[in-house]
Amino acid sequence: MRKFIIMVLTLFSLLFTVGCGQKDSNEVVVYASEDQVFSEPILKDFESYTGIRVMAVFDTEETKSTGVMNRLIAEKGNPQADVYWANEPIRAIVLKQKGISEKYYSPNSHGIPANFKDPQGYWTGFSARARVLVVNAEEVAPSSILTYIDEKWRNKGVVANPLFGTTTSWVAALFTIWGDDKAGDFMEKMKQNGTKMSTSNGESTMLVANKEFVFSLVDSDDATNAIRDGKPVRQIYPDQEEGGLGCLVLPNAAVLIKGGPNPENGRKFIDYVLSSQTEHKLAFADCAQIPLHEGVETPDDVIEIEELRTMPVDFEVVATKLQRIQPYLKEWVGY
Repeated sequence: MRKFIIMVLTLFSLLFTVGCGQKDSNEVVVYASEDQVFSEPILKDFESYTGIRVMAVFDTEETKSTGVMNRLIAEKGNPQADVYWANEPIRAIVLKQKGISEKYYSPNSHGIPANFKDPQGYWTGFSARARVLVVNAEEVAPSSILTYIDEKWRNKGVVANPLFGTTTSWVAALFTIWGDDKAGDFMEKMKQNGTKMSTSNGESTMLVANKEFVFSLVDSDDATNAIRDGKPVRQIYPDQEEGGLGCLVLPNAAVLIKGGPNPENGRKFIDYVLSSQTEHKLAFADCAQIPLHEGVETPDDVIEIEELRTMPVDFEVVATKLQRIQPYLKEWVGY
């Protein structure tokens, strides 16, 4: 009798655990590093299309990419999110390395170029941005990131805080491609040449538009929106010459969280954001993002991915480098 009672209690405990874990209610919890103004319309479209309610947590502009990522890391033992919508793949890979994400091969990942998705299925890219130079329209336009260390441009450049957002990914990519010595030398020469630091890519763009600085490296959506708003700036894709470094292209990344409360709805959400239809919406939205699927219509001011010389990076290696250079970046920033 005692054994029977123990078996019943054990079975009840297992059923209770399953019921309280992955329950797949009529909702999905999405943590998003993509700007709320750009991602929220897609979340609402998903709700309308599926009837599944989206519970969203968004990053702020100042803690872009790090805020919700750190929250996901802190919640590893008790996951609250189903999906992480990363605004670039580097943090998605950090989550993979820390055992927080789960494999998922969406049927809509077919057609996404191999260099923009994880071969093991831990993240899949979609709708990319490029790191571009935004330049005061009245000035001669620079064509390379090396402008930051050119004495002719002393005190004329600004860059967003490299501890946050896509600027961190860009610096980590330089350390990966050039090596620590050359990249570290470049960063120090940026300082010596009078490069100033802003709080975000958006602020950098406005500082250039207001003629406080001549140029800045920002995301292509920041530059495109400034141009669409009539600001006196131009957008330059840097280092496009034959044999040039190319510009860093950073796709969004969809990540399924291991042990999330609504895994099936999480998969449905990932299928939705990886679709050509979503890439079309994001290309024509204010974020002006570059589709990765072939044949997706774009507005005239959104370049096709095939037209770009892209920086040849292995995002997995960049993610590892990003973590290793954090102490250096804090020192560079002055923390």
